[in-house]
Amino acid sequence: MDATPHLIATDIDGTLLRDDRTLSAHTAAVLTRISDRGTPVVLVTGRPIRWLKLVYDQLAEPLPAVCANGAVVYDPVNDEVLRADPLAPELLAEVARRLRAEIPGVSLAVEIVDSRQMRHETHYPLRWDADNTAIRVVETPEELLSVPAVKVLARAGEQDPDQFTQLVAAALAGLAEATHSSHSGLVEISAAGVTKAAGLAWYCHRIGIAATDVLAFGDMPNDVPMLTWAGRGVAVANAHPALLAIADEVTSANSTDGVAAYLEKVFGAD
Repeated sequence: MDATPHLIATDIDGTLLRDDRTLSAHTAAVLTRISDRGTPVVLVTGRPIRWLKLVYDQLAEPLPAVCANGAVVYDPVNDEVLRADPLAPELLAEVARRLRAEIPGVSLAVEIVDSRQMRHETHYPLRWDADNTAIRVVETPEELLSVPAVKVLARAGEQDPDQFTQLVAAALAGLAEATHSSHSGLVEISAAGVTKAAGLAWYCHRIGIAATDVLAFGDMPNDVPMLTWAGRGVAVANAHPALLAIADEVTSANSTDGVAAYLEKVFGAD
């Protein structure tokens, strides 16, 4: 990418947000300035829709989002899901069957209703929004798999995240995508072909922007497809080694406004 990018795509956690999940006023101002000048800014995240409010509350205006690792494309202005790529119940059943056969003690949860709600098994450990009314435990394994889900979440106690993801990916080869974006041994599973890159590509095609004109930022393995697809992929300094290995460039860490610093180099600082 030699010219000024036509679209900015950025991951949220560990990339745009600081470690305390706050967005600096400086970064918010830079994103607003770029967006106001006519360059679209898109949030591309593993987060479900219900977790976007924390970010939107820190921005001047809500930004379009590719959620659930590419499975949901969301318009916050109209509160509208533009596209969803869920796993159908029969595929969910096969995912669960394979995981339970290969991984003793695996616990599952599903993101449903375009990621506005979550259902989980009794023994699935909730670490973030356990008190959210959109979260509910299921009474039977069949109930967990009864409706389409944009993402399956898998845990099996404390695990090395990279090794556990490889184990899950091997079990689901040819059936679904497996990736991770945390350090706690949580694996995120999407329908085959559904990645951040695929969701962002659909959105860019919709508004007439080519991959070569996209500048993308990320920090974790679930960002690898997006940074590989984009015309320029930039990792923050705190990124996972897998991302640092494929990034075109590296900016400073999320804790020091790395995304904003890079954008100011490209677009200029006011």
